[in-house]
Amino acid sequence: QVQLVESGGGLVQPGGSLRLSCVASGSRFSITAMGWYRQAPGKQRELVAMIRAVDGTTIYTDSVKGRFTISRDNAKNTVYLEMNSLKFEDTAVYYCNVRGPLEVWGQGTLVTVSS
Repeated sequence: QVQLVESGGGLVQPGGSLRLSCVASGSRFSITAMGWYRQAPGKQRELVAMIRAVDGTTIYTDSVKGRFTISRDNAKNTVYLEMNSLKFEDTAVYYCNVRGPLEVWGQGTLVTVSS
């Protein structure tokens, strides 16, 4: 089994920054991609950003382009999400997602953007 442990969520003012981390541990399997989804109250879960393990290719949802940056450390099985210029609408539970032979989800970390 693979477990994901997320950290870095919290309360931040509009315009502020946060950095999320997600570490994959447990049984080894070949990770092909790691990423972040989010779910705001009353809304469906949406993809925020994804990074491919083999070459670092990234994709972002349009609303975070230019503000969020996803990166990974393959040796540490860790994926990061640097979030800058945060807006009220970024408030959500952020979930780490790892893809390989299986798809694994983290427990979620709450990001609240509020003044």
